[in-house]
Amino acid sequence: MNYFIENHEHCSVITTNVAKLDASNAAELKSELLLLNKNNVNKIVIDLSQSKYCDSSGLSSILIANRLCKDANGQFMLSGLQPSVAKMISIAQLDRVLTITKDLPEALNLMAK
Repeated sequence: MNYFIENHEHCSVITTNVAKLDASNAAELKSELLLLNKNNVNKIVIDLSQSKYCDSSGLSSILIANRLCKDANGQFMLSGLQPSVAKMISIAQLDRVLTITKDLPEALNLMAK
């Protein structure tokens, strides 16, 4: 399994177990996000601390998560970005749109507010 989902009191956390978030596994992440959305989960954190690379397919998955949460009046956060992933998100100017935290505990703390 490429992703681990853990339900917390205030949100669900998807932790990646892939070094590269790319076309080979982005569809699986999208499926997990759609399933959470179908189950009325509108607060999601994606922990990318294990992913050292992200391509356009991975960014697309992240944007889908953001849109699903926003459309459901929820909240979406990214946490644990590795430098190369953070750079890709910055180049795509998604750091202006997405809420990004340095680590999962910070994201969980913000979600609880």
